[in-house]
Amino acid sequence: MIYLDYQATTPLAPEARDAMMRWLDGPGGTGFGNPHSPHKMGREAKAAIEFAREQVAALFPAGGKVIFTSGATEALNLAIRGSGKDGTVSVSAIEHSAVLDTAKDAGKCHVLNVAKDGQCNTKQDLPQDTRLVCLMQVNNEIGVIQPTVEWHRKAKENNALYLCDAVQAYGKIEVTGADMIAISAHKFHGPKGVGALWVRDGVDLHEVQTGGGQEFGLRSGTLSPALIAGMGAAAAEAKDRMEQDAEHVQKLWKRACQIFENWELNGSAEARYHGNLNIRPRGPNGGGLDVGRLMSDCRNVMFSAGSACASGSGRTSHVLEAIGLPKKLAKASIRLGFGRYTTLEEIEEAGRTINEAAKAQGAL
Repeated sequence: MIYLDYQATTPLAPEARDAMMRWLDGPGGTGFGNPHSPHKMGREAKAAIEFAREQVAALFPAGGKVIFTSGATEALNLAIRGSGKDGTVSVSAIEHSAVLDTAKDAGKCHVLNVAKDGQCNTKQDLPQDTRLVCLMQVNNEIGVIQPTVEWHRKAKENNALYLCDAVQAYGKIEVTGADMIAISAHKFHGPKGVGALWVRDGVDLHEVQTGGGQEFGLRSGTLSPALIAGMGAAAAEAKDRMEQDAEHVQKLWKRACQIFENWELNGSAEARYHGNLNIRPRGPNGGGLDVGRLMSDCRNVMFSAGSACASGSGRTSHVLEAIGLPKKLAKASIRLGFGRYTTLEEIEEAGRTINEAAKAQGAL
C-alpha cells in the first residue's frame, strides 16, 4: 500500500506512540489516573498534560494559552461561538466545513471570495459589524497558503478578532499570528481525537459546552493524558524536524510534478504547501475522468478525490468551485498528499499506476 492522503490524516510518529504507552496502562499500571484527581496518580497524569501543553505551545506565537480539545472542529466551534453572538462572522469561501457551517449556524455570516489561484482577495471590504474574520493558513484541498498577515491586519483595522484554522500548517511551516488558532494532532503525526485552540492573551471567550470547566473554565470534560502526551511528542518532533521535513517534501514535490506533467495543477504552485498536489488531467478529455473508477483501478494507492470530510457525499468540491473550476473539471480532480514518511520510490510507483489508469480511461 502506498499512502498519499496526508491532508486527510498522517501516520502516527513512533515518538508519539511511545509517549502515549505509559498513560494507557491497565490493571497493575499507574498511568491510567484521572488528571483532575488530587492523588499521586492524578498529579502525575496532570504533570504529563502540562508538559505536553508546553511542547504544543512551542510552535505557536508567544503570548497565548493552549486549550486542549477533542480536535480542530471543537476548537473552531469554541472560537466562533465563544467569541460573541452579535455581529457578522466573515469567512473565506474555501474554509473547511467546520468553519463555514459553524459560522452560518452561529448567526450572520459573510463569505469572502477567492481568486483563481486560490488566495483570498485582500481588497474586498468587510461588513461594518464584522466581529470575527476566519481565514485558514493552508487550504486542506488545494494546499494554497493564504495572506493571513494582511487579513489579520485588516481584522484589527475593523475592530474584529481573527481566527486561523492552522490544521494543515502547524508542524510544517511557521504558524501565523492571530487572535485564535485551531489545530488537530492527527495532521502532524499525532493521534486522532485530540486538538487544541490557542487563544491570545487578552481575548475573552465564554464556554459553549457546560460541565466541569476543566480547561480554563472554557472547555469541559476529562482530558486524556495518553492522547495529549502523544500530541505533545508529535509537536516536539515536528519542531525538531521542520527544516528536514520541508527539504524532503520539496524533493517529493519536484519529482511528482515531473511525473504528472500531463496534469493541470489546481491553485497556485508558488503560494502553496508543496506536500499537496491537487490536479486534473490536461486537455479536452480531462473532464471525462471518472475519479471513482480511477481509485478502484489504483486500489494499492491511497489518495483522495477531494476533502476527506466530504468524500462519498457526491457534492462537487466547494473549494474548486470557489476558484472558478467548472463542475466537470472539479469532479475530474484528485488530491495527492505526501510528507515525512513518503519515499521517492512510492511517488514514482504511484505515478505510474495513476497515469496508466487515467490513460486507460482516455483522459490523458
